[in-house]
Amino acid sequence: MPANSPSADVFSHLYSNHHGWLYSWLWRKLGSREDAAELAQDTFVRLLSAKPSDELAEPRAYLTTVAHGLVVNHWRKLALERAYLSALEARPEMLAPSPEERALVIETLCQIDAMLERLAPKARQAFLLAQLDGLTYAQIAEQLGVSDRMIKKYMAQAMLQCMLLVAS
Repeated sequence: MPANSPSADVFSHLYSNHHGWLYSWLWRKLGSREDAAELAQDTFVRLLSAKPSDELAEPRAYLTTVAHGLVVNHWRKLALERAYLSALEARPEMLAPSPEERALVIETLCQIDAMLERLAPKARQAFLLAQLDGLTYAQIAEQLGVSDRMIKKYMAQAMLQCMLLVAS
């Protein structure tokens, strides 16, 4: 976006008028200045990539909505990271992954979590029951109270999301 375009002016105005407020809102939510600064920046990056050409009628409501989604993602990532690190503590130190391997695993777990979130609740549950519990489609259908055919549809949806994740 050219520096003197109307979109640049809108963005600049929005940033200068609301960044401090958004940072403070995020700081209260997160309790961390660093995380608040990072998520405030991410919020404006998202806004910039959305390329608003007009003034937003309710800029703080819009920024809050975007930032709230980022906060939820941040908390989910922290929960996944804690669960992974907790599982690592049970392993002998010789088998512990390097910091680089840990970062890759955590990133992958976050991608898988986001993929699972895109599925409908029953499709997600069917996929997890098949993959983690090793249940057959018939067992899953009985547990979820749906037909075998519906389980096949759920699994097809989940496999499509898996393929999209691998392709990205």
